[in-house]
Amino acid sequence: MKDALSIKEFSKLSGIEVTTLRYWDDIGLFSPERRDPNNDYRYYSPWQIIAVNFVTVLRNLGIPLKMIREIEKTRSPENIMDLIEHQEHLLDKEIRRLLEAHSVIRTRRELIRLGQGADATQITVVKQPERAIILGPPNEEHREPGSFFASFIHFCNCADELHINLDYPIGGRHESAERFFACPSEPDYFFSLDPHGTAVRAAGLYLTAYAYGHYGVFNDLPERMAAYSDENDLVCEGPVYVTYLYDEVSMKDPAQYLSQICIAVSRKAEDQATTAKK
Repeated sequence: MKDALSIKEFSKLSGIEVTTLRYWDDIGLFSPERRDPNNDYRYYSPWQIIAVNFVTVLRNLGIPLKMIREIEKTRSPENIMDLIEHQEHLLDKEIRRLLEAHSVIRTRRELIRLGQGADATQITVVKQPERAIILGPPNEEHREPGSFFASFIHFCNCADELHINLDYPIGGRHESAERFFACPSEPDYFFSLDPHGTAVRAAGLYLTAYAYGHYGVFNDLPERMAAYSDENDLVCEGPVYVTYLYDEVSMKDPAQYLSQICIAVSRKAEDQATTAKK
């Protein structure tokens, strides 16, 4: 091997771009062994392929060049240990952030896909799967008659305390169908669709419908769902979950927000007995 390598030759050998080598030299991080006094060309010694590993390893760990340069002349096992332990802590935080972002993406993608298959003209009975949620505090003390937003703002203000990531979609829970039919824009609780939540929307049969409109706007849907329940001998026996499939993240026009309303139901005893005999 040659005793001296041009910058292009060293770049090819090391896999480091020529522009990067020039920049590292300019900031005093990693310099060639010598420069030609006549033309100022840079020349590297073959052994520097080992020396440059100090920079590339730490850079690939995400350590800023400024910190690498500061420690370059005084590096020792002890201060390198301190440096990489600090970087490990930062990477742990970043990994947690990325995992959370990935979870938000999956949750929002699921809801958008569900919305794409929704028919706002239909009311059906659907067997819904269990879904983990984080339930917020009761809205009773912060509710304003006919208003969605006073209690919603309180929920958002409590998010940090409750470890709720507001990047996840939000929904509203009514404790009973009667509460929903009477005050559809006033949920008893808000919830986050964080899949790591310890509360759940239980699996089971749900009277399910969809509505377009701003938060808390359902037009005549509550009346139509109540009528459907009566006409089909359904017993509304549990909570009502309102989940926004399209919200301000996916739609600019609030009139195009899309909510899914799920009311826990069972069929009347005579229907269940007939089904059992069959």
